Amino acid sequence: MGRSGSTLIERLLGELPGFCSIGETVHLWRRGVVENERCGCGLPFADCGFWTEVGREAFGGWRRLDVRRVLGLKDAVDRTRFLPVLLNGTAEGPLAERRDRYTELYHRLYTAIALVSGSPVIIDASKHASLAACLRWRYGARMRLLHVVRDPRAVAHSWSKRVPRPDASPGSSEPEMARYSAGRSAVQWMTQNACFDALARRGIPTLRVRYEDFTAAPTEEFARIAEFAGYAGECPDLGDGVALSRGHAMSGNPMRFAEGPVGVHADQGWRESLPPWRRRLVSAVTTSARKRYGY
Repeated sequence: MGRSGSTLIERLLGELPGFCSIGETVHLWRRGVVENERCGCGLPFADCGFWTEVGREAFGGWRRLDVRRVLGLKDAVDRTRFLPVLLNGTAEGPLAERRDRYTELYHRLYTAIALVSGSPVIIDASKHASLAACLRWRYGARMRLLHVVRDPRAVAHSWSKRVPRPDASPGSSEPEMARYSAGRSAVQWMTQNACFDALARRGIPTLRVRYEDFTAAPTEEFARIAEFAGYAGECPDLGDGVALSRGHAMSGNPMRFAEGPVGVHADQGWRESLPPWRRRLVSAVTTSARKRYGY
C-alpha cells in the first residue's frame, strides 16, 4: 500500500545496471498523457524525450492512443471490486476479455520502455493489487512482486497529511496527494496486503519486505531485494546514503524528483503525532494482519 516507503526502494533499484524505474504507470494514462504532469526528470510529460520515444515505440505516438478508451477500460477491470474474479476467475468471459486488452497495453508499454532504456528489468511502482492481479494472467511467474509492508498506524498517519503534489499541472484533477481517514486507511491496508498475499499463494514469486527492517538494515535488505529482482552484481553500501540520478518516474511520491545524496532513515513521527483514538481504531481493524506481519 502507498506511504510504505516503496518509492525509495524503487529509486534505489533504478540505479542498478540493467534496471529502469518508471514510477506508478497505473496513473500514467491520466496524469501523463491527458494532464501532462511532470516526469521525474522535471519536464512535462509531452516534453520528455524518454516518454516521447516510449510512446512512439509502443503506440506510434501518444496522440494515436485513444486514451479515453484506455481510461474506460481501466475502470472496467483495474478496480478493487473486481479482485475476487481476477484472483479466482477463469481465462474466459467478459472480464477476462477486458483484462487481456488492458494488459496488452501494458505489455506494449513495458516492451517499449525496455527498448528505449536498454534495460531488461522494468520497475513499476504501481500500488494497485488489481493491476498486479491483471498482469499475473499475462506474465505468470515471469513477474516478480515486491510486497513492501509498513506498520498500519504509520501508514494511517501518512495518509492523513495534506501534501501538495509538486508534479500536478495547472487545472489538475488531483492538486494534492490523496488523503484517507484512519478507518479507510486501515481497511485499505487490510485489503491490499491480503490481495498481495493471495497473489503469492497463486504462484507469483513474491518477496515481502517490512519498511522497518529496511530502514534498520538498508544495505542487507536492499541486497536481498536486488537478488530477488535478478541482480547478480555488487550492491551499494547504503549505510552512508546513496546518490540518486535523475530519472523518468511518472507519478508517485514527490521523492521521485530527488537527486544527489539521499540517506535511509526511519520515519517514526506517527508515534508522537497520531492521535490516540486513531491509533486505537487502526489497531483494532488491523489486529489479525498486524500480528501476521510482526507488528
